[in-house]
Amino acid sequence: MSPTEIRPQQQRENPEPVEAPNPIPWFVIVLTLGLLVFGSVYIVRSHIAMAPDMGDDRTAAELRGQPAPAAGAVLDGAALYAAHCAACHQATGQGLPGVFPPLAASEWVLGKERTLAAIVLHGISGAFTVDGKAYSGAMPAFGAQLKDAEIAAIVSHERSSWGNAASAVTEASVAEVRKSTASRGAPFKGDSELRVANPVPGP
Repeated sequence: MSPTEIRPQQQRENPEPVEAPNPIPWFVIVLTLGLLVFGSVYIVRSHIAMAPDMGDDRTAAELRGQPAPAAGAVLDGAALYAAHCAACHQATGQGLPGVFPPLAASEWVLGKERTLAAIVLHGISGAFTVDGKAYSGAMPAFGAQLKDAEIAAIVSHERSSWGNAASAVTEASVAEVRKSTASRGAPFKGDSELRVANPVPGP
């Protein structure tokens, strides 16, 4: 067989693919440039202080990561709850069955404010009962993360939302609980520990 001879099997093969010299369609180029121009103008004209009508309602201070307002300032308990608690207890305060207990109509939320503040400060783990139903999820401690005023705002929001109608909790009350339970280094061991005689010093 000569080098130039082509066999029938080779004739059945398709030719090797090659890149065509076709340019990018003009409308794709125009669309791409239009999107780039629109995005650049949108970014330049946007400002962090603009009302978050289409966002998640965070304030400019929250987006900038600024520290919490000074003591005595009015704090938004609902916003703090949404940022730190709603992921587990839900925005409706109903929690998740069997895992995270509800806060609506909860005897722990409507009960002693010192006990509720202590739970938020130090967390809780183990079996926990609310309205006769058992829950096994663990709640983290927020004492090192939140200031007394922030905890007071959160628990006050919980005690006055979703049909709850209990008195507000003051920053001073949370500070007293923090001081009286300062030696605690672990979460409360479920409601078995919280129900014993005076686990949280004070009235």
